[in-house]
Amino acid sequence: MTKGAQFTVSERWRARLGAQWLSRPARVGPDDVTRHLLAVQAQDPRGFRLAIRSRTAGLGAADVDAALTERRSLVVSWLNRGTLQLVAGPDYWWLHPLTTPQLATGNRRRLRQEGVNAAQAARGIDAVREAVAGGQQQTRGQLRDLLDEAGVPTKGQALVHVLLAATLEGLVVRGPVVGAEQAFVDPAHWLGRAPAPLDRDDGLARLALRYLGGHGPATAADLAKWAGIPLGDARRGLDAVGGETSTTLDGLVDLAGRDRAPRPPVVRMLGAFDPLLLGWADRDGVLVAHRQVVTTNGLFRPVVLVDGRAVATWGLPGGTVTVDLLDEVPPSVRPSLDAEASDVLRFLGLPERPMIQRHG
Repeated sequence: MTKGAQFTVSERWRARLGAQWLSRPARVGPDDVTRHLLAVQAQDPRGFRLAIRSRTAGLGAADVDAALTERRSLVVSWLNRGTLQLVAGPDYWWLHPLTTPQLATGNRRRLRQEGVNAAQAARGIDAVREAVAGGQQQTRGQLRDLLDEAGVPTKGQALVHVLLAATLEGLVVRGPVVGAEQAFVDPAHWLGRAPAPLDRDDGLARLALRYLGGHGPATAADLAKWAGIPLGDARRGLDAVGGETSTTLDGLVDLAGRDRAPRPPVVRMLGAFDPLLLGWADRDGVLVAHRQVVTTNGLFRPVVLVDGRAVATWGLPGGTVTVDLLDEVPPSVRPSLDAEASDVLRFLGLPERPMIQRHG
């Protein structure tokens, strides 16, 4: 591991914008972006599609759906931090055993809290296994009905935690788009036979290297928080790839030889739960004083970036891109914001409408 100079805060975040593919849109596909970032938080269906848009040029949401449904190259599953993540099919096989075993205890506790006893949970897992056997696709509503028939509680959050239990056992992932949601499928049938498993040290090394590809420069604490693994494991992974990385005087690790050329100003509209706000232990370099972008109940609101900093939040009420400014922005930025708003509508297949800009 080679040593380098110390980054200033702005240099650190400019480098991360480049690593995130946010400095310039690339003419690549949804699979390329997802593999590069390794995992994209996906509990917000529009949000994870918009994460692809903000890093590419010319794609539409239908291209993401095609990867999920026709090519079977992307799936969504509970992985890092116990949250839903969009990942490439081959990465699911090694991320699942690396990031989910530690979730089982919490899952059993939540099942009990939701009124699902051990026998009911086991019956529910069996029902889910049988429902997706032989390549069958099941929506959430269909699985709810099957579990109700099997006498498994589904009210409140019980359904979610029964489905999580089946997911942790490797029985289901979310695959094809059916209507407005993703159906649950058997990963072995949907993705093909699982490859030979990695031992944990090899998995941690792969995790560290792939994480740095889309998030460097970063620290072991950043990796631990992003992946939901112990800090000691994050350090082991980074140590294992030390020959392929460099470190700064203040302990930031990155891929060795990464281009550090100055990046152009960034004007981007990011969706909810964008990877830029979830990739590190500290996001103050992006949010600055606007911590309300992340709400007290854990929602990460869509934001507008200007030169790498959040200057506004935005939404789509009535199909109109509406921007709520948090900071004053120069008039010269307006054309870029208009272009971004138009591209959001194009990507989502919505009619062109003028953007509304409001002052907070």
